[in-house]
Amino acid sequence: MRVLLTGAAGFIGTAIDRALTEAGHEVVGVDLMLDSAHGSSTPPEGVHQLDVREAGSPEWAELLRGVDVVCHQAALVGAGVRVGDLPAYASHNDLGTAALLAAMHDAAVDRLVLASSMVVYGEGRYTCALHGDQQPPPRDLAALEGGDFDNHCPVCAEPLAWSLVPEDARLDPRSSYAASKLAQEHYAASWVRQAGAGAVALRYHNVYGPGMPRDTPYSGVAAMFRSSLERGERPQVFEDGGQVRDFVHVADVARANVAALEQVVAESVPRYAAYNVCSGTPVTILDVATRVAEGTGRDIAPQVTGGFRVGDVRHVVASPALAAAELGFTASVDPHDGLADFATAPLRA
Repeated sequence: MRVLLTGAAGFIGTAIDRALTEAGHEVVGVDLMLDSAHGSSTPPEGVHQLDVREAGSPEWAELLRGVDVVCHQAALVGAGVRVGDLPAYASHNDLGTAALLAAMHDAAVDRLVLASSMVVYGEGRYTCALHGDQQPPPRDLAALEGGDFDNHCPVCAEPLAWSLVPEDARLDPRSSYAASKLAQEHYAASWVRQAGAGAVALRYHNVYGPGMPRDTPYSGVAAMFRSSLERGERPQVFEDGGQVRDFVHVADVARANVAALEQVVAESVPRYAAYNVCSGTPVTILDVATRVAEGTGRDIAPQVTGGFRVGDVRHVVASPALAAAELGFTASVDPHDGLADFATAPLRA
């Protein structure tokens, strides 16, 4: 199998490249090497430095020749909390994906695996003990300022409990980044119908592990906690630390991509499908900070600040069931172990 891998020099792309090579597949790597993700570093040997928004160029046509499937990891990431971020997300993520899909069609490449994200769900899934499933509105600013971080049942006002989010859940992006990821999925699904192609979108939950960049918009909360500890500071935990998430190791994300790529190429009847890529072991944000702190071997406890970001959601925890049933993917790294190991794992400068 010959795979064109965009975002090949990134944290996740590097792990996918390694996993594909170990599985005996040929990889053609492409990366724009944005300063926000890579600093001033140069592309690794064999990685072509090209802009996916220019995928209609002759250089891209040459790289797509003979490719069986594209693994599209390239994206501008981050919280996307500023209105000024909107054009960059629309350009890199949405225009880039549309240009790539058009170029793939011109090159008769009709299989795709797309890196998507849990952020397409917005808030997670919630239930009330008395009134069943509920869809809470965005949390009230005054309540957040008063230290009430829970979502409440719109019928009885009691705090809602979280439950697992399946792939057919309501999609409700809450930031410009999230909106761009959902748009990527919509473009891919439309391409499948128009081009008679096949695509899989992998909705990553919180990815961490060796090779993660430090102190950039690509650094997730686990890396931020680690950076604080390396400075001798207590990790700062927002809200009350009870936010529930799923943290998945980058090695497992790479395995999920290999499984999806092999499946989408092998399928004779093309289709569009989306899968959660998660550990299946929920953890609170305070748990994450605690495990990373413990992994350092030093006595530095996290600090729960009560602070908050308006665009954040309270809980979002994925169901791993569909990926297990249809991709044969289950995570191998328990986050309680992986996060402790992450405290001393090598990071990208």
